[in-house]
Amino acid sequence: MFNDRSTPLSLLSTRRSGKPRDLAAPGPDQAQLDQILEIAARTPDHGKLAPWRFVIVPADKRAALAKVITDAYRAERPQAARLEIEALEQFATQAPALVVVLSSPKVESHIPLWEQQLSAGAAGMNLLHAAHALGFAGGWLTGWSAYSDAVRDAFGAEPERVAGFIFLGTPGKQLEERPRPDLKKIISIWQG
Repeated sequence: MFNDRSTPLSLLSTRRSGKPRDLAAPGPDQAQLDQILEIAARTPDHGKLAPWRFVIVPADKRAALAKVITDAYRAERPQAARLEIEALEQFATQAPALVVVLSSPKVESHIPLWEQQLSAGAAGMNLLHAAHALGFAGGWLTGWSAYSDAVRDAFGAEPERVAGFIFLGTPGKQLEERPRPDLKKIISIWQG
């Protein structure tokens, strides 16, 4: 069983993202989304800078997001094929809820940029944990849209970057396990 909410440890040890294209209604309502974001903000943050932001894209603005993304893509790739454009439109409109996580570094701070970026990633992970703890599933995507300055500019400005598009909803099909790393290959004991 994935995302077993019987205990905190069970949830963490069975955590599984959902594929955004397979997430269906219901998604979190506004009160649940507020709770998810409040929990997401409880992340390690050296210097108490909050070097991240969350932008909720409401359901009635998804078509506008699709237009932003496809216009930016066409500007960069004027020869884009119909299927490429359709895939980008589908990207913007999948799952019932969408939160864009922005890395929003405070460049004037003495806290290293890398630590601020790590904090943004931790905030995204906390967002997923909170959604799963409430009984939803989430999927964190990047792709071309996350690296486009034009798409980023729809949500913020330099030096911000899109850390990810986090889609939330209810699994529309059974979650499947994915390959996990061999712990013997990623864990070692320092020998001095």
